[in-house]
Amino acid sequence: LLTPALSPGQAFSELQAKVMDTQQKVKLADLQIEQLTKTKKHAHLTDTEVMMLVDETRMYEGVGRMFILQPKGVIHNQLLEKQRIAEEKIKELE
Repeated sequence: LLTPALSPGQAFSELQAKVMDTQQKVKLADLQIEQLTKTKKHAHLTDTEVMMLVDETRMYEGVGRMFILQPKGVIHNQLLEKQRIAEEKIKELE
């Protein structure tokens, strides 16, 4: 395909639009990374507290508008998985 030659003003306008679009995408990625970092930290802190409790402690998982009794190991594994997923998504965004 042949594209007609752009005037310097048109080329500059196109480049400026691409720069603005890229800047918006970078800002969005930074916000997502920040949110994922908070999620990862929250899961880590929660897991630290959960692991200090005795194994017989009754723990509940929030599911929708109800709570389900879960063993400590299940809660621990869910928190580790949440951290791992957040870490993977952060690496993808970076």
